[in-house]
Amino acid sequence: MRLLSAVAALVALLASVCATAPARAEDFRAEQMKFPRVRKASTAKGATVKALFKDKQLAWPPSGVLVRVFKEEAILELWGRQKDGGYVLVKEYPVCASSGVPGPKRREGDLQVPEGFYAVNHFNPWSNYHLALGVSYPNTSDRVLGGKGPLGGQIYIHGKCVTIGCIPIEDEAIEEVYLAVLEARAAGQMEVPIHLFPTHLTEAALKRLAQEHGQAEALLAFWANLKEGYDLFEKDHRLPTINVDRKGRYRFAPR
Repeated sequence: MRLLSAVAALVALLASVCATAPARAEDFRAEQMKFPRVRKASTAKGATVKALFKDKQLAWPPSGVLVRVFKEEAILELWGRQKDGGYVLVKEYPVCASSGVPGPKRREGDLQVPEGFYAVNHFNPWSNYHLALGVSYPNTSDRVLGGKGPLGGQIYIHGKCVTIGCIPIEDEAIEEVYLAVLEARAAGQMEVPIHLFPTHLTEAALKRLAQEHGQAEALLAFWANLKEGYDLFEKDHRLPTINVDRKGRYRFAPR
């Protein structure tokens, strides 16, 4: 009986930090607030994050958030959703450590930070790196385009400023981002998007990448594909619908 009770307790604990459970939004928030680091972050940063959204004339709790990361610029952007469905930039945070080179993650142990279109798939309130939000790597595109061996995983946005393929920001910064994503999830946003880019994919930037990586045709084609999604969002700050075809290409449609 003791063993069964211990297993049940572990299952309940894991469910409390999974992005898909519990089903009711208010239950998810309540479960998260059971963790000391989340409670401490809420006390220290809750009013600050609320003010950031209010300053942009956005609802709090937010109806939706978006995270974008630009590897070359070492910037993480936090966006909030307006009533009409468009998004507004709320705040930028410096990414304080990096690993790998420009390009997507294609295999386990390559130290690469992924590039592509993902979502938060895990809330970790007891991370070794303060607080952490899981990135849904590998996605369908990664599985098609990746190597034959293991693709790796366990990619997070987290604190502590160390990385071997993750996206680290300062501890105070991850508290703000974690709380914003938590509150959006608790308000009903079941999938929080994370867009990871090599750089701001302007026409000039893509030409520069072509000059720097002229022999890497597959890589340039991949970046050109990412640019399609980047451009659609930049046009009106609305999230496009994103799918993946059989060749691993992202397919986009405006909403």
